[in-house]
Amino acid sequence: MIKIGTALFEACEELEREKGISKEVIIASLCDAMVTAYKKHIKQKEVPNVEAILDEQTGEIGVFRTKLVVDKVEDPDVEISLEDAKEIDDEVELEDEVKIEVTPENFGRIAAQSAKQVITQRIREAERKLVLDEFMEKKGTLTTGIIQRVENRNVIVNIGKTDAIMPQKEQIPGEYYKPGNRIRVFVLNVKETSRLPQVIVSHAHAEIVRELFELEVPEIEDGIVEIKSISREAGYRTKIAVTSNDPDVDSVGACIGPRGSRIQTIIGELKNEKIDIVRYSDDPVEYIVNALSPARILSVDILADDEYSKEAFVIVPDDQLSLAIGRDGQNVRLAHKLTGWKIDIKSQSQAEKMESQPQPQRNEQKEEDSEDDETVDEIADEIREQEEYAVDEEDMAQFEGDENQEESTQEV
Repeated sequence: MIKIGTALFEACEELEREKGISKEVIIASLCDAMVTAYKKHIKQKEVPNVEAILDEQTGEIGVFRTKLVVDKVEDPDVEISLEDAKEIDDEVELEDEVKIEVTPENFGRIAAQSAKQVITQRIREAERKLVLDEFMEKKGTLTTGIIQRVENRNVIVNIGKTDAIMPQKEQIPGEYYKPGNRIRVFVLNVKETSRLPQVIVSHAHAEIVRELFELEVPEIEDGIVEIKSISREAGYRTKIAVTSNDPDVDSVGACIGPRGSRIQTIIGELKNEKIDIVRYSDDPVEYIVNALSPARILSVDILADDEYSKEAFVIVPDDQLSLAIGRDGQNVRLAHKLTGWKIDIKSQSQAEKMESQPQPQRNEQKEEDSEDDETVDEIADEIREQEEYAVDEEDMAQFEGDENQEESTQEV
């Protein structure tokens, strides 16, 4: 037996505190290292029935070989005679197994070198597994990290026991990520590698908005208010559809909070990103009307509603067409993502012009819309040349006005 003292156990306890690796893992690694060193010492790769045993009370470790007690020995590597076995244990009988110490002399230095390599490798494996298990549980949730640096347009964020990578496509356009700043990120994916697991995080994912609302709105956390759908263009605008499971609780008002306190906190966290809170409805017509807010809608016609296609034709006043489509088509695009409906928007004059045409001409006109008529892209170009349309003042008036007023959408 080799005397190792109490230093090993003190080191195991320290590793358990610092890295969360249990003492049993370290001891098992040490025993495996002793067996590996023994095989190298006797220059045999395959040695059956060999194990290392550590006595925690005496602080000694040794290599032992298990042999079967037989009347006549045929294979001395795995068998031992009853007479020899009695010298080890007086109570042993035939067909019993005995452990015979085979620790070589002057084995300490060889064992130490081998143990160092094996234990180091096992500690790395155990640490990698701990990190992998921890972040597998965090996958799909929000966590807080500290920005470390920016490498090749990727932002490196420390989120505890490892550094996560935020690719460029998961960053908010125009956002400056300063090293040392704290940041809330969404754990998007965890990839196992030969070293520490690679954690991919996002600052632009729509689920960040859901997590923030769950943190700020107690009614959502309690299940009274339910988030049905979210569509987001990070850094610009988000639409979120909510409904209430309690008739006495207004879903939109709960999300906005007293004098807009809750929504303003979320907007501040998202660096002043605009948020439209939409009232969800099982009626597709009402849902589409709410989703296209703040534009005023004249009519919604359902063109297709089946498992293959969901299409709606929307007519708005002439002065509301630009607002319904939004800058660069953003409003209608977010409404489509939110509701899952393909939405075709026309102004009242465009719709009347189409109705006045014969059916063949009307079909032909639809095919030529992309070339001859005013399309979404053309309108978006016009909006881009205009200054900010005056909806912000109306939105703030909604916050400062009657919070209990029944409106289909509140925009901040």
